[in-house]
Amino acid sequence: GVDLQVCTSKNPTCCTKKMEERYQTAAKQDIQQVLQTSSATLKFLISHNAAAFQETFEMLIRLAENYTSTLFCSAYRTMAAEATVHVQEFFTDVGLFLFGTDITTEEFVNRFFDTLFPVVYNHVINPGPTDISLEYAECLRVARRDIRPFGNIPKKAIGQMGRSLLPSRTFLQALNLGIEVINTTDHLHFSKDCSRALLRMQYCPHCQGLTLSKPCMGYCLNTIRGCLADIAEVDLHWRGYIQSLEELSGALSGAHGIEHVLLNFHALVRDALVQARINGPELSEQVNKICGPPVRKPKYSPGCSFDQNKDNQGLKMFSRDSEETLTNRRKEFIGQLRRYRAFYGGLADQLCGNELAAADGLPCWNGEDVVRSYTHRVVGSGIKAQSANPEVKVKGTDPVISQIIDKLKHIIQV
Repeated sequence: GVDLQVCTSKNPTCCTKKMEERYQTAAKQDIQQVLQTSSATLKFLISHNAAAFQETFEMLIRLAENYTSTLFCSAYRTMAAEATVHVQEFFTDVGLFLFGTDITTEEFVNRFFDTLFPVVYNHVINPGPTDISLEYAECLRVARRDIRPFGNIPKKAIGQMGRSLLPSRTFLQALNLGIEVINTTDHLHFSKDCSRALLRMQYCPHCQGLTLSKPCMGYCLNTIRGCLADIAEVDLHWRGYIQSLEELSGALSGAHGIEHVLLNFHALVRDALVQARINGPELSEQVNKICGPPVRKPKYSPGCSFDQNKDNQGLKMFSRDSEETLTNRRKEFIGQLRRYRAFYGGLADQLCGNELAAADGLPCWNGEDVVRSYTHRVVGSGIKAQSANPEVKVKGTDPVISQIIDKLKHIIQV
């Protein structure tokens, strides 16, 4: 083939332009394959743990909801059916917040106590032979923050929920970003110059019948460091990301831990109800001033619809060890993740050392011929170092990589 673009040589060649093109495609696929294989265990580690933590949080929410509904069923049967609806709404909001929806803890804690007040007024503070009307209930809901029937407990709940849910929400977001980073670097778009360099390194020797020769180590490093110059730029931010995750993980346990706060929410609600009952007479007076005397309609109070035994067995077991398990699980995960701190910095070396390059001392391919050793200078990792690369020309950073670096910077700040 006289019209070869890359695998030109002084020696006779058995390649045609068509073969060269097919080798070009193969060289690109090979490097993608090698990249994906090298990150597979890291990717599995993060995605497996992200799923496990999410499942644990879902369990915790279900358990906390059960505890709170049980409180109404056992101590306040008459209003249990109405209250349980608001309890369910509240824990749905907890889940939405935890898994990234744009609501604030203040918003949904206030909503819970706002909607609870009319129910408590109707059944505990001023119970009558008939129920209060919907309009009257609405007046009570709106007036709750002025009347403060539950004292400072809503404020306390807002503080606790914010402190415990936000770090866990951030933790989950960070894990999902970790997966996105790996997916991005796994499917890197290679420049034309890099593709040609890969072809020259991996398949041009085949054109001369040298099917068994592997590239020299220095030659491999120059080629792969050139092709992965963008990925090496992720290194600094990836290290920062793992360090931040480690610090965040440390802040997730103890009294502000999500397990502790969610599983004790029912106790806060119990205290709130006690407070409303004790201050009943004063509250009635305040309500009369704001909403007038109660307007009533025929009574409808279904019993307790909540089935306490449904999943309490499994949940009880879970609750006992949950705090221990969650903390240990996080420690173990962070411990394993730390081994991958230098993953992006050492990627080119890992690829050449593990499978691509010839072992030291063996004859090797230098891009033109089989030689005893590679004589060109070997450049470092990262974009700056590539200006002196004899094998690959590297132009500025890939915008996709710049974007993922920005996301890492952002999550580190969060």
